[in-house]
Amino acid sequence: MELPKRAGNAPIKIELEEGKRYAWCTCGLSESQPFCDGKHKGQGMSPDVFIAEKSETKHLCTCKATKNGPFCDGSHK
Repeated sequence: MELPKRAGNAPIKIELEEGKRYAWCTCGLSESQPFCDGKHKGQGMSPDVFIAEKSETKHLCTCKATKNGPFCDGSHK
């Protein structure tokens, strides 16, 4: 299977909480998009782990083509 797998055709709007740790799925296999659920294990990939710098609304990528992961940059269009 070629990874990353496209997990969607549009970003998912997420309310991030300042100081909270998030794990964005980079492989596209997670059933908890846009977040990692561990399905990447054994695939040679790992999530993009980040801590929200402030509480804000962001759009997280599901197409996995963004150059600004975990955030959508419009690459799905």
